[in-house]
Amino acid sequence: MIEPSSSRARGRPRKIAGPDDLLAAALRVFAEKGFAAARLDDVAREAGVSKAALYLYFESKQAIFEALVRSAVLPNIERLERLVAEWRGGAGALLRNLVEAIARVVVESEIAAFPKLIIAEASNFPDLARFYRSQVIERMLGLLAGIVRRGIESGEFRPTDPHLAARLVIAPLLFSALWKTSFARHDATPFDPAPLLRLHVDTLLRGLA
Repeated sequence: MIEPSSSRARGRPRKIAGPDDLLAAALRVFAEKGFAAARLDDVAREAGVSKAALYLYFESKQAIFEALVRSAVLPNIERLERLVAEWRGGAGALLRNLVEAIARVVVESEIAAFPKLIIAEASNFPDLARFYRSQVIERMLGLLAGIVRRGIESGEFRPTDPHLAARLVIAPLLFSALWKTSFARHDATPFDPAPLLRLHVDTLLRGLA
């Protein structure tokens, strides 16, 4: 898991413990500049190492992005998958708990930058988009569709298309991540996604009941 950046001065040389430090620096650079505009020189400078040191671990910018997804995003998905697998209550309560867990990650973690990055760069970097879709999007949509299917089978939810319902669950989470990384700094009133997401889940569960 990539931890939020420290209070050190940006670009100040320091000892690098390993690739995790490089990935944390890369995430800050990608979030600030976007994937296309970010250079490996920028990442090396942010991490306080030479570009040659960066190449010891990563052969390209795409390799860094893929490593970021594996280290910062996929562990969160795996935790959600365990939550779903171990859940013994109703589908509605599970859906609510899952949305709250995702919301905490969006609010508290720098990985909220990923949706903005991939949306901005998908057309220019199709390999990047395909990687993110297979590793993140399809797993999340499959997880959510499985919850809806569970609710239909138990009689808690009315018959509906689980895959479409999964996209309805994702929509405000995606909006919250994009708002945090694009508009929040220009918003006079701090945006708290929690009330929005509670309202969304309440409305969605009434529609599925």
